[in-house]
Amino acid sequence: MTKANWYFDFISPFAYLQLARFPQLPADLEITPVPVVFSALLKHWGQLGPAEIPPKRRFVYRFFQWNADQLGLPFAMPPRHPYNPLPPLRLCLAAGGQIDHVRAVFDVIYGNGVQPDAPEGLQAIATALGISDPEVAMAEGRVKDALRANTETAIAEGVFGVPSFVVGGEVFWGGDATGMMLDYLDNPALFETSEMKRISQMPMGLVRAK
Repeated sequence: MTKANWYFDFISPFAYLQLARFPQLPADLEITPVPVVFSALLKHWGQLGPAEIPPKRRFVYRFFQWNADQLGLPFAMPPRHPYNPLPPLRLCLAAGGQIDHVRAVFDVIYGNGVQPDAPEGLQAIATALGISDPEVAMAEGRVKDALRANTETAIAEGVFGVPSFVVGGEVFWGGDATGMMLDYLDNPALFETSEMKRISQMPMGLVRAK
């Protein structure tokens, strides 16, 4: 079995779309879902989120819908986005954080278009996860600590966006990098060619003032 960590945040519909394609991945790929706080990644690397750039926001929202239509996947954006992802992230971890838990939460948010940080969304997610008291579950110290540790681990592994696979120390960001990851699984020397090594260490030609 090849082990892979899959870093995600429920705030990203791209993660929902990539998760739908998991059945197409190799059966010997052992995937561990790792919920993280996307905003903490952005802060660490000094980036804006896609929804913080108005024309990009318009594009990606349309792109989400188009991708879902191409996949034949139920998709409905919640009434407000971005939203506070901490409630669904913590509830997922409280339930155990396995793939089935992740899928159940995503189905509530983007399959049914429920606002996850509103009381009705919180209850819908808790019900889907079999959690009787969501407020108590979210407040557990172990849950908060796990989410913080996951995010710190993601940063340490060089994860800068979600969703991202990390396999063998290599980061594969976004659904459109899935094919690249599969090639790497077939050929672990993919990044060992002279040109791959050269471009991986290229100096900055121009640094934009911040």
